[in-house]
Amino acid sequence: MEEVKQGQSADIVLKTQNLTKKFGAKIAVNNINMTIRRGDIYGFIGRNGAGKTTAMRVILGMANPTSGSVELFGGEPFSSARKKIGSLIEAPGLYAGYTAFENMKRFSILYGGTDEEINEILALVGLADTGKKKAGQFSLGMKQRLGLGIALLGSPEFLVLDEPVNGLDPGGIMDIRNIILKLNKEKGVTVLVSSHLLDELAKIVTRYGIINEGVLVEEVDADELNKRCVDGLRIVTSDPERTKEIIETEFGINDITVKGAAVILHNGGKYIDSAKINAALVGAGISVSSLFVQNTGLEDYFVARLGK
Repeated sequence: MEEVKQGQSADIVLKTQNLTKKFGAKIAVNNINMTIRRGDIYGFIGRNGAGKTTAMRVILGMANPTSGSVELFGGEPFSSARKKIGSLIEAPGLYAGYTAFENMKRFSILYGGTDEEINEILALVGLADTGKKKAGQFSLGMKQRLGLGIALLGSPEFLVLDEPVNGLDPGGIMDIRNIILKLNKEKGVTVLVSSHLLDELAKIVTRYGIINEGVLVEEVDADELNKRCVDGLRIVTSDPERTKEIIETEFGINDITVKGAAVILHNGGKYIDSAKINAALVGAGISVSSLFVQNTGLEDYFVARLGK
């Protein structure tokens, strides 16, 4: 792992600079510049094979970068920063012949953990009542829960979770979602989480990173993305700035974006009678070339960014 630089902002938990990982001629991670702020729940989005897991492994020091750098907690040396991180990458490495408690006990030795901490975490992830059942007999969902429990040992400040709801039923997905939110809100834990379930991520994420074929296509805050995806009215006119002024004055709509010749009315715009808006604009001498309700869902937005 390349040595991190000192003096970076303490508000930045993770910063990568031109991070690249190659396997022979294949570029799995291609010059990505990612920033995760303290308190973020950062949703890492991309197709299977896009480079999410590889990027996470490099960030955690499980693989060496081909080039570029990883900075953690504002520039701490990796040796100390790693102690503040909990992770669940791909399938959790478990001792199949041991119970959930015994698995946790073995990993807790690394953190100087107590039996009380283990029991609290097992209750948190819904495995407190598994008794003497061995991990090898667990369902995939139970193994994911145990992997998450192990990641929580040592009270990490930063969680890196690769598909943590894999194999869980709807109830289990909701439980994991609530655990992540609780850790974030009550303990200030920063989270980097990947998932192919966009609707589930949208319920917790504060910031998104979209990766495609190893390239970080875009980083965007959840509030901004929700604004872009909300239903609204799109109007293309001969005078967009004057169109905006008329709509604000006559219809009381203030959440408006002007993009080129297009005027986009967000949120409440779709509830206004479009015929009345058209009449007001034409009456003011403005030519309206198109007017329609715009509906861009999260899935449509991500598909557009991924090129298909």
